[in-house]
Amino acid sequence: MLVTKKSLTLAAAKRIADAAEQVAVKNNWNVVMAIVDDGGHLILLQRMDNTQLASVDVSIQKAKGAMMFKRSTKALEDIVAGGRTVMMKLAGVVPVEGGVLLEADGQVVGAIGVSGVTSPQDGVIAQAGADELTRIAKG
Repeated sequence: MLVTKKSLTLAAAKRIADAAEQVAVKNNWNVVMAIVDDGGHLILLQRMDNTQLASVDVSIQKAKGAMMFKRSTKALEDIVAGGRTVMMKLAGVVPVEGGVLLEADGQVVGAIGVSGVTSPQDGVIAQAGADELTRIAKG
């Protein structure tokens, strides 16, 4: 049996990144935003000027980590902080806030990862991107 599924487009990824960037600019935060599809493959990478270079890889890892575990990286961070350090042994776990799932009509279509400022600030920016997809999905 086959199912119908939603897919994240490049156009949607651009809108998501732009919405996230607006929050970063408003707060004078320089970050990198990575958006992956539902297979964890990079669709879009957007690096703001003067963002630390390490944030390129970190943002991608956060997006992939959220996608592969189908939960925010904040949720993974909370699990590890709660004492379940064995999670650190699992491939792809990124227990640092800033990776958020992208969902449309109840289907996970990808994830956004943000890196460059504090982890909670990265999370705020990533959530702004996820919120934009909700607006896109509603039409």
